[in-house]
Amino acid sequence: MFIGEFKQTIDKQGKLALPQAYGAGLAAGLVVTRGFERNLMVFARREWRALAEKVVEQSLFDGESRALRRRLFSNAAELVPDRNGRITLPASLCEFAGLEGQAVMTGMYDYLEIWSGESWEEVNGSL
Repeated sequence: MFIGEFKQTIDKQGKLALPQAYGAGLAAGLVVTRGFERNLMVFARREWRALAEKVVEQSLFDGESRALRRRLFSNAAELVPDRNGRITLPASLCEFAGLEGQAVMTGMYDYLEIWSGESWEEVNGSL
């Protein structure tokens, strides 16, 4: 279970420390992909597989289903935290989410979101 909000520093190479509260759930590996806003979504491998199975059950003849597949799978990266609990996000994903300097990781129960500090303030301020 992922809950809470954590501000983390992200370096120019995309290296990001996972909060200790999330570490155990992601130690075996994770998948990160583009979110639906200007953010990233992070799934533990088990949750990713469950989501992927639901997505691939959708018809290939439906344009929205194909668009969802493209968004989730073509931009996804499998990562394993290093022994210090850090991951290195691909440059393309950092660029998409506008990540540099500070990142905000937010728990969404069964997955995480990673936001730039600025984007998170915009979204969270409207809640």
